[in-house]
Amino acid sequence: MFENLTERLTGIFNRLNSKGRLTDKDIDEALSLVRRSLLEADVNFRVARDFVARIKERAQGAEVLESLTPGQQVVKIVHDELAELLGGGPPTGSGRTPGITLSSQPVSALMLVGLQGSGKTTTAAKIALEQRKQGHRSLLIAADLRRPAAIQQLETLGKQLDIPVYSEDPQSSNAIRVARSGLARAAELGVNWAIIDTGGRIQIDDELMEELEEISRAANPHETLLVVDAMTGQEAVNTAEGFHQRVGLTGLIMSKMDGDARGGAALSITKVTGVPIKYMGVGERADGLEVFHPDRLASRILAMGDVLTLIERAQEAVDEQKAKEMERKFRQASFDLNDFLDQLQSVKKMGSMDQILEMIPGMGNNARKMMAGDLDETKLKRIEAIIHSMTPDERQRPEIINGSRRRRISRGSGTTPQDINQLLNQFKQTQKLVRQMTRSRNPANLMKMFAGR
Repeated sequence: MFENLTERLTGIFNRLNSKGRLTDKDIDEALSLVRRSLLEADVNFRVARDFVARIKERAQGAEVLESLTPGQQVVKIVHDELAELLGGGPPTGSGRTPGITLSSQPVSALMLVGLQGSGKTTTAAKIALEQRKQGHRSLLIAADLRRPAAIQQLETLGKQLDIPVYSEDPQSSNAIRVARSGLARAAELGVNWAIIDTGGRIQIDDELMEELEEISRAANPHETLLVVDAMTGQEAVNTAEGFHQRVGLTGLIMSKMDGDARGGAALSITKVTGVPIKYMGVGERADGLEVFHPDRLASRILAMGDVLTLIERAQEAVDEQKAKEMERKFRQASFDLNDFLDQLQSVKKMGSMDQILEMIPGMGNNARKMMAGDLDETKLKRIEAIIHSMTPDERQRPEIINGSRRRRISRGSGTTPQDINQLLNQFKQTQKLVRQMTRSRNPANLMKMFAGR
């Protein structure tokens, strides 16, 4: 996400950092490029203008012009203002609490609204899964009776994730009745959240809004969240304004953020509407939903990484006991192909390689794309197939794999002997890096290890 904007901004600030002292002219020229970059990223014109004006006011003070590292001071100001623009409150404040919180009621109702195709139904299941990780139980309520497949889709997702779903026959019911009955069922089950999936249209119209208003009156939701497609740019901002005027939004969910290289909607939407972003969708997988942290996203946009989110994902993906065992193997240099496979599978649980690499500080777009290409989904599956086709002895002692063994493994995995050679060479390099990492204790070697560099 934000690839184009990140590339432009890092280029601008690298030039600033290469200078010694900065003059007002240097700052003006840089901010002119920043403003142009924001507009090209489809940021609202007034938002871009005001954003640059705030940076200019702060950057032309003594803290920058008289600093020994003026370029870095400008970047810090831009980071703070970006975080504020994304909804994090003023740089001196703590901002809003990220994500959603339970109400004081036994069951907290959450109502999802949005246009057709924005991803409401999938997002409903993602929120339920995200809340389960926090120890909260949910009931999904299928109140989208407009789209024929919506009920079936929600029931399928509920079954896959082991989350209960309340639904009724759309021929003999209506959305308001489903919402009411669903809330009653949620109370019977004693769940924490009742997540109501509502109907949508291709565009906002009075009939849709009147139905949503009725559901809102019937359910009295603690949270009313709009799911909006980040890839629609400024149209997403217009959609948010329209829904907010009619149903009173408490938050936004930016879906398909991983497919939006510009990011203008995310940078404009809270400033224009006053509604905070609560989550962002970063993939089609059920766990592809991130709590929205303005300061963390500001760091990603400026290529500073997002170490906190990376750590949180690693903690979710890696079993603590396994991690201790792996550390022991690192120290004893007994790391084998079974361990190599375990590490790759742990990385896969954390999300796509591009998303992971984006969180590493200093990882530029070109380097990220190159490393992500080295470990795309197809190559990971090929590595898994090769290792699964080996005998236990071969996994523990890959040096015994000769020509005939290579041919047998390639037949079993549907690969070529050359693919086997490439994996074994990659594993040898990994062993060397493991030993270096153990000696140097340098965590930056971790991603190099997986890329076989």
